[in-house]
Amino acid sequence: MSLLFLSLVVFSPSAFGCSQGFMERRRRVGVAALVLLLLLSACHGRELIVENHDQSLIYDHTLAKTLVEYASAVYMTDLTALYTWTCSRCNDLTQDFEMRSLIVDVEKCLQAFVGIAHNLNAIIVAIRGTQENSVQNWIEDLIWRQLDISYPNMPNAKVHSGFFSSYNNTILRLAITSAVRKARKTYGDINVIVTGHSMGGAMAAFCALDLAISLGSDNVQLMTFGQPRVGNAVFASYFAKYVPNTIRLVHGHDIVPHLPPYFSFLSKRTYHHFPREVWINDSEDNATEQICDASGEDPKCCRCLSILSLSIQDHFTYLGVDMEADDWSTCRIITAQSIEQLRKDLASNIIMTKNDVDVLIVENGVQTDWSSSR
Repeated sequence: MSLLFLSLVVFSPSAFGCSQGFMERRRRVGVAALVLLLLLSACHGRELIVENHDQSLIYDHTLAKTLVEYASAVYMTDLTALYTWTCSRCNDLTQDFEMRSLIVDVEKCLQAFVGIAHNLNAIIVAIRGTQENSVQNWIEDLIWRQLDISYPNMPNAKVHSGFFSSYNNTILRLAITSAVRKARKTYGDINVIVTGHSMGGAMAAFCALDLAISLGSDNVQLMTFGQPRVGNAVFASYFAKYVPNTIRLVHGHDIVPHLPPYFSFLSKRTYHHFPREVWINDSEDNATEQICDASGEDPKCCRCLSILSLSIQDHFTYLGVDMEADDWSTCRIITAQSIEQLRKDLASNIIMTKNDVDVLIVENGVQTDWSSSR
């Protein structure tokens, strides 16, 4: 089978009913897919053995429908609407949300928020994924990314340095940890639920692990959507121990959860998902949600898919919710503009909120805490 034919099968508009506009936006993903097909053609073989921890986890569809709305809302570029929780995605199952902290790093294109979901009696942490206009480069990079850093205090646990650093070595870790501790001081020792989509899911995983180590495993829950692999089998085993209340939702033929590639013949060097996957399989207008085994790499779930059927289209919708940014402009440009508008709105005192909201901004290498400066 020729490479040209493979390209047409995987990313042709006729194969997935995509419009030309959709294909134009993601044209560079086709090149990455060709490389991925060659790499994954040798990925089938014996299963890796990962320690399976006892998990009496019950998947809650209603909770998933709620959390996917938070994972979608954090993509919104209108910071004033996020601050006041009046954005177009700040309704339905999340309308009673109380914003406590809004966190933005302009240069690194990072965005997150922390607040209280009163209907869940929980603290919500949501971290934004990759802006759509940079997804193509990001996916290409994932194909080649090696396990290049050891996770602290976990012998032989290797992880993706980019995901690890994006959370641990930026404003996110300190700001989120501080916001969670403040919220628990106000509302008591309620549980923390961390969520995110795509790269946001990867960072959410490191966030949940960090919080679980400091607050205790019973107090932290993770649910991600379209999350890539972040570490090796040893890391996956540690993760399952510290954050047992974890769900990774995978939509249909979404290509991202298959990245970075899984190589069964490189047991000590390959990436390996932590459990537990819930595979949403769409067929003839019906969707089934299959709860997968505790290995993290259940061959009867999304890994059973033909390589040729993997799709970028399925990555941008989860449980019927749009998982894209609402503006295609360059991340730094649109974020800087939104920050300037929020600054003006705060200065003019036109924003009304029921509670104090911390706003932490990193711009031109300088961190500003607007909650203490206004």
